[in-house]
Amino acid sequence: MSGGIQDVRAEDITAIHSESGVRIKTTIGRGAYVKDIFHPDDKFDPKAIPVVQNISYSNVVAENVTMAAKLEGIPGAPFTGICIYNVTAEVVKSKKPIWNCTDVEGVSSHVTPTPCAQIPEYPDRITHCPFPEDDLPVNGVGLEECAYQRAKP
Repeated sequence: MSGGIQDVRAEDITAIHSESGVRIKTTIGRGAYVKDIFHPDDKFDPKAIPVVQNISYSNVVAENVTMAAKLEGIPGAPFTGICIYNVTAEVVKSKKPIWNCTDVEGVSSHVTPTPCAQIPEYPDRITHCPFPEDDLPVNGVGLEECAYQRAKP
């Protein structure tokens, strides 16, 4: 993490009995950023503040969850550019808040239940969240079926 993270995709996720479907975790002392891939170095700075920006969640359905989302930035260095579009969370009764948002900034559209104030809804202005359109090399990977039969001596 001290070198940074970016251009990460998460697609077609099914999370069952999971604490979180997608988790981006960092802390003060890690420094760098969470946005694009950058090679780590050995210059650890315990006071370095990470920059987390441009995180998109689109077309998500969550069932039987105890909270819609927990978005916690860093005091004085909020996570910015968060976009949440076309997300539905079926929240069961819980003592936890439905949305837990601190030190984050962003926008949302077509989200149920209504997101926290830091991620306000703009249903008439937001029609999607940014997502890369290019194919990943792994998309071209195919599996071939083969058979092996041991020759008799």
